[in-house]
Amino acid sequence: MKQLFILLLLFSFSQINAQNKIKESDLRNLYNLMIGSFSSENQSKQDSNYFDIRLKMVPMWPESEYYWLYVEQAMASNENKPYRQRVYRLSKLNDTTIESRVYTVKNGEKYYGEWKLEYPLANLTIDSLEERKGCSIFLNKINKDEFSGSTNKNDCESTLKGASYATSFVNIYPDMLISWDRGFDKDGNQVWGAVNGGYIFTKIENY
Repeated sequence: MKQLFILLLLFSFSQINAQNKIKESDLRNLYNLMIGSFSSENQSKQDSNYFDIRLKMVPMWPESEYYWLYVEQAMASNENKPYRQRVYRLSKLNDTTIESRVYTVKNGEKYYGEWKLEYPLANLTIDSLEERKGCSIFLNKINKDEFSGSTNKNDCESTLKGASYATSFVNIYPDMLISWDRGFDKDGNQVWGAVNGGYIFTKIENY
């Protein structure tokens, strides 16, 4: 598929441009680009290997010194029961890199649907989150409104479907987000995730 070939080129291009300097305004801009409601419906109609998935990312803890996002990802046919729930914390790691730390929520089922609230997880404290060590996404600026990044090698442990570790690649644009999550066993064989390329999520609503 042409768009998947372009995706691979973009990931390679991101490595070339990894030295673009990150300013505070870039961190804020990335945060704003990630906020919204996203859908892979168009891709699923073009390629039956991909499902119609809905992704919600909304601001949380606005008084914090960091940029926090509450995230739910679900099948379009069952949005009330997300198969993935996360909290992301964006911060500047160094002059060229933004780190998106990844957390799970303890007893997270209680908070399903909180993306609809003005202040999601408002009563939650940091000790109610569990960091997924090694699963941070390290993002570089390609240009003003484009960011690209990935996890670090095989640092992100995963036991899903017999996996030993997981990898994530992401490209973020004003109108779309491309995400490629995969799981691999100890021998490096892929055991879950899309095979041919990432999911293409079109932004359908800003929050």
